[in-house]
Amino acid sequence: MARHNDTGRAGEDAAVEMLTAKGYAIVDRNWRCGRMEIDIVAQRGPRLAIVEVKTRSDADMDDPIAAVDRRKQLAMVRAATAYVEAFDLPHELQFDIVGVSGTPGNFTIEHIEDAFAPPLTTY
Repeated sequence: MARHNDTGRAGEDAAVEMLTAKGYAIVDRNWRCGRMEIDIVAQRGPRLAIVEVKTRSDADMDDPIAAVDRRKQLAMVRAATAYVEAFDLPHELQFDIVGVSGTPGNFTIEHIEDAFAPPLTTY
């Protein structure tokens, strides 16, 4: 596996640890439907969080949170819709972003809960 894949996996693992420490129950990881993917599905109370994790190494100077642009948000909404329909879930959704910076074992993590509201239309 390429180094960036290893760093990304470690970033997701760190995000899962952080979410669990905040009281979220991890429901699913790396769920796929066709070309759509959800990094983490987590639940806390009646809300289901659809979580996008962006990991950047120290060599990358860009902000991982900024990588979740409108196009990525629309992809998250589409994937969440497919997930809810696939499992017939009645939960209220929230869309979270987790930015992970650094190297495995030395990450800085930023969690934005309910980062954006889904648009009224996704096309």
